[in-house]
This record gives sequence, C-alpha cells and structure tokens, in this order.
Amino acid sequence: MTVKGQATAKNKGREMTKEISLKAKIIYGVLAVLFVVLLWLGDEGKQPIVYNGIELQHSVGLIDSENALVLRDSVARYGAVANTPSYVMNKGAYRVTMSYSTDQKDNVLELWEQGDKIAAWPINHLEKELSADFALSRDAKELQFRVNYSGKGALTVKKLSIAPHTRFYTDTWFLIAVFLLLHLAGWLYFKSGRMISQEKLTDILVILGAALLATTPMMQPYLYNADDLCYHLARIEGVKDAVLDGQIGANILPNGLQNNGYMNAMYPYLFLYIGAFLRICRVSLAFSYKTLIFLTNVSSAVCAYVAVKSMVKSRRSVLLSVVLYTLMPYRFTNIFSRGDLGEILALIFWPMVIAGLYHIVMGDRKKWYYLVIGFSGALQSHILSVVYVAAVCALTVLLYCVRIVRQKRYVELLKAAGLTVLLNVWYIVPFLFYYFKEDLNKEVLRWSGYFEQSINLSNMTQSLSLYNKQYFSLGFALLGCIGIGVIYLLCERMGKMSETDGFLLYLLVLGAAFVFMTTGYFPSRALIANPFFNNIATMLQFPWRFLGPASACFVFVGAAGLARSEMLKPYRNVIFAMLIGLNLLIIVSVPSDNNHVPYKNAQSEASKGHETKLGTSVGLFYPHEWRLIDAIDEKLTTSVVISDFASVTVRDYKKEGTKAVVAYTSVSDKAYIELPLQSYLGYRATDELGNPVEIKRGEGGRMRFALSGDGIEHRIYVRYGPVPGFLAADAISALTVLYCLLICVRKTGYFGKRLRNQGGSDET
Repeated sequence: MTVKGQATAKNKGREMTKEISLKAKIIYGVLAVLFVVLLWLGDEGKQPIVYNGIELQHSVGLIDSENALVLRDSVARYGAVANTPSYVMNKGAYRVTMSYSTDQKDNVLELWEQGDKIAAWPINHLEKELSADFALSRDAKELQFRVNYSGKGALTVKKLSIAPHTRFYTDTWFLIAVFLLLHLAGWLYFKSGRMISQEKLTDILVILGAALLATTPMMQPYLYNADDLCYHLARIEGVKDAVLDGQIGANILPNGLQNNGYMNAMYPYLFLYIGAFLRICRVSLAFSYKTLIFLTNVSSAVCAYVAVKSMVKSRRSVLLSVVLYTLMPYRFTNIFSRGDLGEILALIFWPMVIAGLYHIVMGDRKKWYYLVIGFSGALQSHILSVVYVAAVCALTVLLYCVRIVRQKRYVELLKAAGLTVLLNVWYIVPFLFYYFKEDLNKEVLRWSGYFEQSINLSNMTQSLSLYNKQYFSLGFALLGCIGIGVIYLLCERMGKMSETDGFLLYLLVLGAAFVFMTTGYFPSRALIANPFFNNIATMLQFPWRFLGPASACFVFVGAAGLARSEMLKPYRNVIFAMLIGLNLLIIVSVPSDNNHVPYKNAQSEASKGHETKLGTSVGLFYPHEWRLIDAIDEKLTTSVVISDFASVTVRDYKKEGTKAVVAYTSVSDKAYIELPLQSYLGYRATDELGNPVEIKRGEGGRMRFALSGDGIEHRIYVRYGPVPGFLAADAISALTVLYCLLICVRKTGYFGKRLRNQGGSDET
C-alpha cells in the first residue's frame, strides 16, 4: 500500500472511531461498568468458609437435630476426631471461629500444615465460642484444622468458620483487570486507525469460539478433579515458590514434600510460569489452573490454524481444522479425566511439528522454524510426548532422505535441530544431569505392562459418553476425516499423486498405524517378552498416548482432502457442517458429577466453589518417581534428626525456600545431624567461617552432616546452587532467544516502517 493509501485508511479509521464513539460511548461505558459491578458483586474472596458440625470430616460421633457433631466418652476415642479439608491458602492474617459446648477441659482446636502442628487453642469449657487470629508467613500447602477431643465428657461442635482479614484470593480483581486491559488494548488499536478485514475477524472469532467451547465444562464454580491433577497443581504451586526463592530455573520445588523439597527438573515446567505468576498475584490455585487450560485451548486453536493454513489454501478447511483439533476427544479426556497437564500442553504443538516437517522435506523451506516451534513446545511440555515427536521426525527424515539430500534440504533440517537445542539447552542440561547422576526412584515409572491398557477398536467411534468417566476415542468427526482421506487419496488420486498428496498419504498411514498400536489387535503382549520392546513399552506406559499424534495426522488429511477433492466438491458445505456438528457432541460428552447447583444449601455461607478454589477437592501430591531412593513418606520428617541427644544440642533451625541454617554444639566427633531437606545434587553447605561442609546422604534421603565435637557453637548454612553448568546453559538459551528476536525485528522491519511512516506522512 502506498503512503497515500495508508493515510486514507487512517483517516477512515479516525472517522469511524469518531462516529462510533459519538453513538456508542455512553452505552459502552454503562455496559462496561455494569459488567465490572456484576463481577465485583460475585466476589467470594472475602466470604468466610463455614462448616456445620455435620460437614466436618469425622469418623466418630453423632449428628443432632441442628446438624452439630456430638462427641461423648462412649465413643472410646480421643485425639483428632474431626477436621476440615486441607487448604492451599495464601500467606496473610486470618481468623478461626468455633461454636461449641463442652463440660470438660483439655479439648483443643489445632492448626496443622504439612504434618506440623503450627498453632493450638484450648477449648474453654466455660465458654460457648472460640475465636482466634492466626497469621501465615508463607503460602500453606496442606493447612488443616483439627478438633482434638480429650476422650472425656461431651463435646458438641456446632459450627466452625475461617475468615480472612483481607481476602482468600484475588480472582475477581484478576478478571476485572483482564477485562479492562483487553478493552483498553482494543480501543487503542481501533483508535490507531488500523482495520481488521472481515475474514480475519471471522477467523479470530472462530478461534476464540472453539477455545471457549472447549473450556465450557470448566465454567463451573468448583474445580473438576482428575487423575493426575493433584500433581500438576503441586507443580504450579512449587514453581511459584521457586520463583520467590530466586531460582533461575525451577529445578527444586522448595516447600514440597512436607517442606523437604522435591525435584522438578525431570518434568518440563516452562508454561507453568503462567500459573505461577497468577499465584504470585494471589489468584486462587483453582482459577490459575483453569486460566492455564483456557490458554492451552486458545493456543491449540492458533497452532492448528497457522499450521494447516501454511499447507492448505482453503479457508473453509483451515477453520474446520481449528474446530476439529481444539474439540477432539483425546484433548478432553486429558483435561477432564486424566488431568495430564503435560500432555495437554504438548498437544498444542503437534500441528506445528507436522507442518514443519512438511515444509522441510517438500514445502516452503523458509518455514523450517515451524519445526523448531513444535519440537521446542513439546520438549517444554512433556518428555514422553517429545519422544513421540522425535520418533516421527526420524521416520519422516528416513522416508524422505533422498529428496532431502538431493535438494539440499538438510541445511534447513540442521538449522532446525541446532536452533532447537540452543533454545532448550537451559532445560536439557539439568534434566540429563539429574537423570543420569542422581539416585532417583525412576523405576517407579515402569509399572505399566502396556498391553493391559489397550483399547477396544469399537471405542474409536465413541463421541457421546454420559456415564463413562474415562474414554479414549477418535470420535465420529475424525473418523470422517479418515473417510475423506481414503476417498481423496485412494479412490481419486491413486496413480496420479502429487508430492503433497504423497505426504498426506504418509500422514494417513502414520495415523492409522498409531491407532492400531493403541488397540488389542497390536501384538504388544507377545512383543513384551522381548527386552528391547519391553523397555520401550514400560517407558511409554499407556498405548492411548498414540491417539494425540494420530488425531493431528487425521485433521491434516481431512482438511487438505476436503479442499482438494473434486469428488467431494459438490458436498463440501454439507460435509463441513456435518463434521462440525459431530464434533460439537464432544461438549456434551464431558463427564459431570451431576451437581448443577453451586451452593450446598440455602443457609450455607460458603459455596462449593469458594471452598474448592483453595484446593480442597483435589489437594497436592508429590509422586515417588522423582524422590530420592528410600525417601518414602514414612521416613520423611519436618524436624532435625540428632544421632546422640546426650552429646548434641540443636539450638536453632530455620528454612526459607532452598536456604537453611542450623546452629549446634557437640562434644562428640562421631555424632551427626540430619536436616529435613532432600539431599539432591546441587545443594552446597558452608560453616560460619564460609568453609565448605560436606553433605552426606542420610536416612530417607535427608542431608547428613558430621559434627565438630569441640563443644563450641557452630552453624551450617545450606543453599541450592547456583550450579555453574546450569547457569552456562541458561546464558546460551537466553542469548539464542535475544538473537531470534533481533532477527524477527530485522525481517519484519517494524521499526523501519514506523520511521518511514513518520518521516513521509505528507508524501503523495
């Protein structure tokens, strides 16, 4: 466009802005304010969490007519007999209030965090209500109130409530801030005079619509539980703690595993920084996770749009691929049933991997960076998924090796491989270091025999499942894509295939092979006797993981086949509508707990959603895979272990993040202490003079220190890192990112365009 044309477009944009602002400013302002007010009125962040006695978790006692929990000495029990759920609660000041009646002393209300009793208040038998303030100096992971019954007389717990002095979480503030920022950005963009074409606006709305539809099952006031969700919530919370701890890479979750620390470098976590940032802003853990899932839905739609558009010219087929991929059954199974956040994130990038391979072997060789984006995204999401990606890349290169060499496309292949390594070396180095050097309990991962997890082939047609919580299916829409591929490639183009058709046939066969390997027809049970296959199968664990790449392959085949087929040309609109309609059935197939009412009862002050935003329905979990060998729960402790109480005195122990300090005196050179810290490689220790102190590995993976028996007080300072090799890898990746950004700016010529526009705005 000429400078004159640009100026004309800007003038039209300003005129339209002026016209719209005159007609709609008041209406827009009123609607915006009304929306913000409605959000504000729906804020539950300051409301107390209230339990009647019947709602407390209890194993003994009776419930009276007023829903109070009645405990008598006839139950023959004492100790913690009733408790609240465990909360993930932000640091701050709170108040607990308990209404009760009792005729005996020695009953106590206790506050516990990760196995440690951090506060206790006696229940006065002369009073009817206990009210106490408490403060959390850091975010709690498993905060719980327990009613400790003395075992004597009667104790009736009528009501227990927990209230913040400020608020539990800032979810409403976050939503209001996002709403205002989005509208501000839109207003500034519109005021600048830039115009969005109707087609591009439609594409954007389809992408956002598909993402919103994929998120609708989560638009409920509580957090939907899933198999692995507790672990991924622990990772989000742990990455937040690592950021606050000052770690450049979140290799250690400092407050995990009963405050002993937990290895995080073995599971990619780059995208978890989004959830961690929200948690730092005091957004609830549940809403942070839901926001991350919504962003994965948007990203999946965008990647499908960009990748398919680079290979298929039909806009109808591109939009079809967006809907089919974003709403495919396997994504929903991972989100709502399995809770596998790593694989959910990795599925975002499969379209970019496929498009990148296509462009390297036969397409636009300048788009080799698609493969970098796809491979890097998978690597930063899920290690097992990147194994699948690497296998597909190797198979594709092997199949097209002659063409790659003949057309010298190995240059682009080497560029993609080299840049991928440089961008991700910051994560690869710690991962390989700990995988091969650390005594991790890796064998726990190999519990699956693979074949017993195979899927019945008839399940592949499943799209509507109201009763089965976990289902693995391609769905009718993707099966329709297979049909399109068969009609176009095997019926219409057989014998006269172009090179692109050959690549589509490769994707069709590859997807079919993946599906075959998920079923019981694949002879995995016989092959498991082979040590090589057994090693691979037990590492992959579940054959249904192949459904992700298979679905991506079929989306490309269906989209391209529908655009290219002459036989299907008269029926394209019908097929498009039919596939979209079939895929929308996935929305109603998401399992539900059939609780359509967000509030438990009309009198309750706390909704189910309000409570579960603090993680009560899911909790946090730290698997055994990446613990040190022998670090089982029974051997974990939260206090310093002393080998000889007669000769050793520990006066002080403090821990903040991955930093700890302990003061001791000892009169024996043979004595030792063990700190409640997992002794992962990368920690170092010094004494009060700055001299290095050797870290040994004690019972349960704890840090063990030999003591100086001179009877003088000594201090041991422990901290994690910095590890020189890790820092070097971080620097390499950071410089690579900066270099890529510089190249992008130079190629787009953004600043040059702005300077030319400013300097030549009056030219004709």
